[in-house]
Amino acid sequence: MKRFLAVMSLAVACAQCPAAVAKAPDAEAAFAKFTDEFVDGFLAWRPQAGTALGLHQYDGRVSDFSRASLAAEHARLEKFAREFAAIDAAALSPDSRHRYRLIGTAIQGELFNFDGLQSYTTNPMTYAGAIDVNTYIKRDFAPLGERVRSIIAVEKSMPSIMAAARANLVESLPKPYIELAIDIANGGADFLAKDLVAALKDVSDASLMADFKVANVRAVAELRGYADWLARERLPKAHTHYALGREKYQQMLHSGELIDLSPDKILELGLKELKREQAVFAAAAGRIDASKPAIQVFKEIQRDHPTEASLIPDVRKHLEMIRQFVVDHGIVTIPSEVRARTEMTPQFARAGSFASMDSPGPFETKAREAYYYVTPTEPEWSAQQKEEWLTAFNYYTTDVVTMHEAYPGHYVQFLNLNASSVGRVEKIFGSYAFVEGWAHYCEQMLLDEGFGADGDAVRAAKYRLAQSDEALLRICRLCVSIKTHCEGMSVDEATKFFEENCYYETKPAHQEALRGTYDPGYLYYTVGKLEILKLRRDWQAQEGAAYSLRRFNDEILRHGMPPVRLLREKMLKDAKSWDEVL
Repeated sequence: MKRFLAVMSLAVACAQCPAAVAKAPDAEAAFAKFTDEFVDGFLAWRPQAGTALGLHQYDGRVSDFSRASLAAEHARLEKFAREFAAIDAAALSPDSRHRYRLIGTAIQGELFNFDGLQSYTTNPMTYAGAIDVNTYIKRDFAPLGERVRSIIAVEKSMPSIMAAARANLVESLPKPYIELAIDIANGGADFLAKDLVAALKDVSDASLMADFKVANVRAVAELRGYADWLARERLPKAHTHYALGREKYQQMLHSGELIDLSPDKILELGLKELKREQAVFAAAAGRIDASKPAIQVFKEIQRDHPTEASLIPDVRKHLEMIRQFVVDHGIVTIPSEVRARTEMTPQFARAGSFASMDSPGPFETKAREAYYYVTPTEPEWSAQQKEEWLTAFNYYTTDVVTMHEAYPGHYVQFLNLNASSVGRVEKIFGSYAFVEGWAHYCEQMLLDEGFGADGDAVRAAKYRLAQSDEALLRICRLCVSIKTHCEGMSVDEATKFFEENCYYETKPAHQEALRGTYDPGYLYYTVGKLEILKLRRDWQAQEGAAYSLRRFNDEILRHGMPPVRLLREKMLKDAKSWDEVL
């Protein structure tokens, strides 16, 4: 593989390139042309991303994963990296300079996906989950017949995707990737064969449904065949060498988030945060019942949960209660009166789902409704299985999850994005750390502002215990990500780390450990939260008496979804040393 392009370094090295001496108006026009060409090409190769954004000219299309197409897209990214490096950012307006930095992270991030993660040659999950027809079911952006035609077109691409997978994937692949890809492929086949068919049962056009049946049966067979091929041809040759190593891990941190701290330094901060949060967990449990171990106290508060029948009504009522708290306490501007609608997770989307926020894309003009999905018990479950599931919906944890997913978390975040005046670059390209960091920050922020207290110290402690439990999981992800990819931690060792440090049972701990092998970026939940808290402290010091929590929250949400480093450059007159941002 070619060496990863250090785009930002090239930008400095090429400061004397001919393009650097262009006059400002010419530089603005040239940069606008460069940006449009990059974005248009980006979406053309990733049309399903365009559909999810609400750009329906991309409906019914999927990426071409053939070797020739991959090579062409890689060459296109390298070309834009070279052109990016020749742009004189000093000649641009402040808004364009911000956009310039954001485009730089997008280019670097995509090149790292090719060259660092090697997603198309070493990760079979890339192909197992390559199509997404959920969008055409869950959002009513076009007549159902049109959406079924798009589904048929997408499903007809499955044979070429599976052929590309067999051609592109190397002989020996990481074992966790293969096992998860097999599960994803079989799960996808089950979804297409059962849930998708059920979702389209009311379509009355017999000719259209006949075409759908042919395409759907073939797509199901292709997915099952791919799973069988992986089990037969790749699993016997599997290895466990999935770690990125320190050099690539550092590239990941910089390419997507402009973080220059070493993995070792971030791990040191993470372990310190873990110890602090464990003390918070223990202290909250002690305020509830000091006679029992903290984890037992937590398990006991989980018994306070809705019934099967009251689950959706209770979550719906609490959602509105949390929203009203945000409004009454001036936490953040909610730029729309349109409520997130609490509904049962659709049957076709329930696998592995607890609760999720389904917001429209920023360019969607018709299907503007947003759904807060909650997954209920299933009728065929035993009484014990139903009870175990409902404990996860205890009132305290569910309210914390609602803060993360809806108010003032992801839903408010995307309402602000949709309402903002930023350009399409800012609405398309986002930061993992900022998006998840904001939602995670909201959980702690609302409790810090008094949610759930009402003069009842025990009730407040129960909320804090639930929120601390969520924080411990995210901190453990940070530590396991770095230990896995920089220190050689095994899946079994990572499983034990989750069991011992965020008190998870073995099965969910193992699932979290597996996720760390292929999603090293899951450290960003905690990293993003810590970055936002540090930015808030610095901005408060800068603003003095003019500071308010609402002003801060509104300010960081009005610039799109950029890496927090770019927010620091936007918001701070004297941007502190990057080594201090956490």
